Amino acid sequence: MLDNLIIRAEEPADYKNTELMAMRSFFNKYGPAADEHFLIRIIRESKDYIPQISRIAEYNGRIVGAVYYTKAWIVDGDVAHDIVTFGPLAVEPTMEGNDIGGALMRETIKLAKEAGLAGIALMGEPYYYSRFGFERGSKYGITDEQGNSFDALMVLPLNNDFSNIKGKLIESKDFEKLEDKERLAKINEEFPKYRVVKVQEGFMQIFEQHLGVVEAVEDDTYMVRYWELLIPAKLSENLGGKPEAGSDVQFMWNHKGESQITKVFKNLLE
Repeated sequence: MLDNLIIRAEEPADYKNTELMAMRSFFNKYGPAADEHFLIRIIRESKDYIPQISRIAEYNGRIVGAVYYTKAWIVDGDVAHDIVTFGPLAVEPTMEGNDIGGALMRETIKLAKEAGLAGIALMGEPYYYSRFGFERGSKYGITDEQGNSFDALMVLPLNNDFSNIKGKLIESKDFEKLEDKERLAKINEEFPKYRVVKVQEGFMQIFEQHLGVVEAVEDDTYMVRYWELLIPAKLSENLGGKPEAGSDVQFMWNHKGESQITKVFKNLLE
C-alpha cells in the first residue's frame, strides 16, 4: 500500500473530484462511457446513504479512490433483515496496482463491524471480493430480488449469525433513478469529454484487462496510451494480426512486469 495514502470521510469540497475520479475509473468498462459519477450523486441524496462507513482515499492531495455504502435488506416473506451494500468502489485508473481498493475495503469493513451491522451483500467480482472474506450468497440461501443465485452475488457476515438470515437481497429503490438519462446528460456537461469506446454489441465487462490506443511502435514494443500514461507492451502469443500506431487495443497491464496486448479491435462508434 502507498505510504502516504489517507483513508477518510468525504467532505462537500471533495464531491466534484470524487465524481470525476469515479467516472474515469469505470469509463468504457461496462459499456460506452460511464454513469458511476451519477450514481454517487444519487447515493448522496438518498435517505439510504450511510456516510458513517463510506470513505474516500487521498494521495498527495488527490482523491484516488472511494467507496459508498447504502442500506439494504434480506427479505424472506414478511421478515426483513437490515444489512448494507456498497458501490461503486472506484479507483483512479492511473493509480491501479497500489492496493487502494483493498485499503478502502479493509477500513470500511472494520467500520461496518464496529457499527454493529449484521453483514454486507453486493453484486461484484467474485475473485476480487473473496480476498476480503466475501462468500457466495447461495451458501446462506440469499438470492437477488428475482430469486436468482449466481457467483457475483456475495455476502460477508459481520456480527450476526447468518444462519438465521436468508431470502432476497433488496437494495435502495433510489438506484432506479440511474435510468434518468436526461439528468445524466446534463451532469456530464460538468465534466471533461473523454473518448467513448464501444468494443462489442451488448454488455461489456472489461476489468482484468484495459482499453488503450497504440501511440508508437519501437521494434517489438508497443507504447499504449492509457489515460495520461504510456505503457510499454508486447504482443500476446495468441494475437492474430499486429497493431500499428493509432490502433485500438485491449491489453493486460502488468504493474510489475511485462504488459501484453491481447486484442486489436475497431471502435464501433467511429
